[in-house]
Amino acid sequence: MQNAAANFVEKRMGDHPDGTAAKPNVANYGIQHEFADPSGAKMKALVWEGKYKVKVVETAKPRLINADDAIVKVTGTTICGSDLHLFHGTVIEMQQGDILGHEYMGVVEQVGPNVKKIKVGDRVVASFQISCGTCRFCVQKLSSQCERTNSSSLANSMYGHRTAGIPGYSHFAGGYAGGQAEFVRAPFADVNLLVLPDGVTDEKALYLSDILPTSYNCVEDTHIYGGETVGVWGMGPVGILTAKWAFIKGAQRVIAIDSVPWRLEYAKSKMPEIETLDFSKVKSVPEELKKMVPGGIDVALECAAGEYAKSIVHKIETAIGLETDSSDILNEMILSVRPYGRIGITGLYTGYTNHLNIGAIMQTGIRLIGNGQAPVLKYWETILNDYIIPGKIDPNMVISHRIALDEMDELYSRFDKRDPKDGLMKVFVSTKFSNPPGEGSPQLSSLKE
Repeated sequence: MQNAAANFVEKRMGDHPDGTAAKPNVANYGIQHEFADPSGAKMKALVWEGKYKVKVVETAKPRLINADDAIVKVTGTTICGSDLHLFHGTVIEMQQGDILGHEYMGVVEQVGPNVKKIKVGDRVVASFQISCGTCRFCVQKLSSQCERTNSSSLANSMYGHRTAGIPGYSHFAGGYAGGQAEFVRAPFADVNLLVLPDGVTDEKALYLSDILPTSYNCVEDTHIYGGETVGVWGMGPVGILTAKWAFIKGAQRVIAIDSVPWRLEYAKSKMPEIETLDFSKVKSVPEELKKMVPGGIDVALECAAGEYAKSIVHKIETAIGLETDSSDILNEMILSVRPYGRIGITGLYTGYTNHLNIGAIMQTGIRLIGNGQAPVLKYWETILNDYIIPGKIDPNMVISHRIALDEMDELYSRFDKRDPKDGLMKVFVSTKFSNPPGEGSPQLSSLKE
């Protein structure tokens, strides 16, 4: 069997062929001092130091590089389940000292001369994608497919197209410094920063950067017709919000599939109407689901990731590089949906998988839908104005803790373990610039207590 993943890793980054990529790639201010604030100002930031190793360090504060940049003083950031893929070393093109974090909000401290909409002092949330705003996809607000902000030739080779740059997510995603820091440089600020109304607390606003649009897109893109039964694989924050959106969009039944009991209990505490299935306690998830729903569920939504192999075969193949992602969950979903059912894939898959049951997809007319990296710009104003402000959804439902940036290195380790004693769901990470906790949000605590 050809080692496809290894072949791609041998390739190296290159510039966009037409020279229009956003430059330069500056994830690591600690090494690349030419991108540091000329005042010599420092900041705290969480950096990647290798597999299973991250550290909060003092490093250089960023400066404006391009005329359409802004510098944002961070008032809230967070850890995402997809950050664990970086922590595990499964995302390629990481470099020692890279500043992590693709979800952040704050107050604009400085803007470049070409920034017209965003002003110093604006309270903003940042899209986790970096969109240029002018390419053929960005003008349609399909920000995840921006053609100008990711110069990685490796990513282009793997996916056949350019995809958007992402802050704090390796040089495979453009090499931009992330938001788990006290300051961030925001490229194309007029496009990628959303000004927030005063009545929306930081805790309700922060997750417009990623998990709210991601979960919304999972449901909207796969589509829920009224009265359907929906299965959601993975009860992390994205999975819980996806289940909530499914109910909002008219699902009659939603079944949560996970193997971590406290996460299933957490989901049940937030949505008493949800049904749960602990896959560690059953022989076959498809068989169990068909007992619960004769004929199969209508829609299956993947909110876990391809990293988490369940079978011995896939654990071996991913370990030795014969594939980058496991098809275990996908095959469960294929066998769980009814003929002509729909499968939406939102959990992170980076490359190739083996043993996918392609015959079942073809023979039963199943729709396999790659939801992609959700196009944040398409949805975030709708979510803010139509759902958060009217109180139809409260992001506080997935916030379990509030901690200080100083403890982010410990947070990564704890978040990865999923220990029921910690009960970590979504964590609001505060900096020295943060506002007091908003109503309904946890108070500041320490992981060391």
